[in-house]
Amino acid sequence: MKNLIVINGTMGIGKTATSKELQKMLPNCVFLDGDWCWDMSPFIVNDETKNMVVDNISYLLNNFISCSVYENIIFCWVMHEQKILDDVLCRLNKNNCVLYKFSLVCSQKALISRITKDVEMGIRTKDVISRSIERLENYHHMDTEKIDVSHISAKQAAETILKRIMHKP
Repeated sequence: MKNLIVINGTMGIGKTATSKELQKMLPNCVFLDGDWCWDMSPFIVNDETKNMVVDNISYLLNNFISCSVYENIIFCWVMHEQKILDDVLCRLNKNNCVLYKFSLVCSQKALISRITKDVEMGIRTKDVISRSIERLENYHHMDTEKIDVSHISAKQAAETILKRIMHKP
């Protein structure tokens, strides 16, 4: 059985950093960041591009699942609504997978601090702060295990996920 580990959370919360740390801890592991599947300029969000990105993600994840080399597959993406997560998951061949779904959550103060650092480093634009805060509460209502990252590092978040994976069948 393979582990399919899905990590979501609002923009700037630390999904990619946590996933990269987790990837170092797991054997035979592949990591997909959903943002890589629609890194375009200009960034256009409409029905066509939304469908395209979910198609791209499901294609790649299904290929990782079918590849005998990988035991652990990590996927992270914003997925701020349950229907987005469900849409991705329903397209996957999960027969030989144990599915783990995690949402990274944090306080507004911690989120603002994280994104502000990214803005100062030129990684994000300031408008991300308000958009990210708007979506933060959504993750508390999703069908996922919650990990509060308000006061922990990406490595500590990854260790928390690893412990939860190791304690399940």
